[in-house]
Amino acid sequence: MSDPVRPESVLDLAVTAGRLREEVRAAPPLTHCLTNAVVTGFTANVLLALGAAPAMVDIVGEAGPFAGAASGLLVNLGTPTPEQREASREAVAGALAAATPWVLDPVAIGTLPVRTALAHELAARRPTAIRGNASEILALAGHSSGGRGVDATDGTEAAAAAARELADRYGSVVAVSGPVDLLTDGERVIRIANGHELLTRVTGGGCALGAVMAAFLGASLGTGTDALTAVAAATLVYTVAAEQAAETSRGPGSFAVGLLDALSAVTPADLRDRARVEEETR
Repeated sequence: MSDPVRPESVLDLAVTAGRLREEVRAAPPLTHCLTNAVVTGFTANVLLALGAAPAMVDIVGEAGPFAGAASGLLVNLGTPTPEQREASREAVAGALAAATPWVLDPVAIGTLPVRTALAHELAARRPTAIRGNASEILALAGHSSGGRGVDATDGTEAAAAAARELADRYGSVVAVSGPVDLLTDGERVIRIANGHELLTRVTGGGCALGAVMAAFLGASLGTGTDALTAVAAATLVYTVAAEQAAETSRGPGSFAVGLLDALSAVTPADLRDRARVEEETR
């Protein structure tokens, strides 16, 4: 995406992102993550760097009550063991009963049958937001995809229609991650061109973004911020921090550490100065 003209709506998003980022610091949202075993520690550290309060409660009998008490919930299907599958169902039920916003990340669905079936089951419970790469979003919408595990082989724009379809079907915000992130509620479409390719060289670079979305949705409660704007704000904060980390890193290892530092230090002024965003309405 070429550098866009910065219309008022883009500046508004950057301002909102800065405000929500400060809200996360001031009143840390308790962010309940049922996520995959590969990324648990990194995800928790990302949330801590932002100022949120992570909790990885994935035990049957605890996940439901905890989701009801949390500010936001992430359900990530990266390593869906039998107990975690049941805990995910329980957590979603608890979140729905308490009106806790929740994010579904349908990791690697399409060719893997257990997680694909669970993703469709949970999507029918109408997540506040769905986050995935283009291949995962295409698969969740019921379209063929060339996805290979967690790797997308489809471009972001190839999933634009599927994202709108899912948004209309479930009333969810749908976020398609890629070199340019595409987010939609079915009517509005926001594209964010911030970020860096080193995010794809760190385990959990995408999965942690789902947790940040859950934290920002929790922080936005009572502020009058709609779900699409909150999810876009989370994406902007995360991707701007990734750019800042990449500028001083020597490779994936130093980038991972630098990302935590950048998430802790990113300011509203950074967001206003760096935001590369386009918005359209259907």
